[in-house]
Amino acid sequence: MAKEQGRKLIASNKKARHDYAILKTYEAGLVLAGTEVKSLREGRASLVDAFAQEHEGEIMLYGLHIAEYGYGSWTNHVPRRTRKLLLHRVEIAKILSQLRDGNGLTLVPLSMYFSNGWAKVELGMARGLKSYDKRQVMAERDAQKEIAREMGRRLKGRV
Repeated sequence: MAKEQGRKLIASNKKARHDYAILKTYEAGLVLAGTEVKSLREGRASLVDAFAQEHEGEIMLYGLHIAEYGYGSWTNHVPRRTRKLLLHRVEIAKILSQLRDGNGLTLVPLSMYFSNGWAKVELGMARGLKSYDKRQVMAERDAQKEIAREMGRRLKGRV
């Protein structure tokens, strides 16, 4: 069987991009059980309540829901178990130093995908947005849409 090439999206966390300002992103591998991989290949995962935290010098992913594999037997996995993230030691040290600074940063999973056959998670170093920040972002987005719309009208000669 040929090895998978490219990137195949499994799940994304759209709410995270709305609720947080993403400062930097990291790509991390996951330690998974066999039935978890089979369930992910079916696209049965949810990042809604997931977050990453330090635990004994490692970075762990909490709250990630991977549905049980339909054809699994007694070997099936627990859907919301804690999963270890695979990162380089240098990256872990950098992330932990930023999290421990006390500047209100958190680690949020943004998306989950297969990259060349390996399950990966895109983590974002994020700062929470206040409601007025969200309104400001929405107002800027609406203004940009209006500008683009008007430019399109002018280019087509319909003023």
